[in-house]
Amino acid sequence: QGMPLVIRKAELKDLETIVDFNARLASETEHLVLEKSRLEAGVKRFIEQSSLGFYQVAEIDGEIVGQIAVTYEWSDWRNGLFWWIQSVYVNSSFRQRGVFQSLYQKTLELAKSQSDVCGLRLYVEKDNETAQRTYTKIGMKETDYKMFEVDFVLDRAIHN
Repeated sequence: QGMPLVIRKAELKDLETIVDFNARLASETEHLVLEKSRLEAGVKRFIEQSSLGFYQVAEIDGEIVGQIAVTYEWSDWRNGLFWWIQSVYVNSSFRQRGVFQSLYQKTLELAKSQSDVCGLRLYVEKDNETAQRTYTKIGMKETDYKMFEVDFVLDRAIHN
């Protein structure tokens, strides 16, 4: 098995790796090239401003091999917060080794330990069948919702 996997909350020292992973994620899943300075500022603000959410990273022998982000959505129907899972990325050399599953399990445990969290949600690219199978395998269910947006920053028109 090798070195143990350590899951911990991300800190500013992890900024460069998280920026790199997010750039790779955008490229691999949506064929987008993100503006590095904007991405770096966004990750830095997210790490520093806990009201926005948090990142967790998975480390093996001090090397970050995966990440998961959580943002918050208030549900008045449930009088609780949904934790949205975002920015899921595992370094390609470490895929299929349980890294995501460990990140998800830790997030699930954390969520369940908070009295005001009512559930976990995530969205996935509609063509990303590998990810969809993974999410189903860990016990998540597809919902009846479709996603709509108005994006003031990224122009996705070229993908339609």
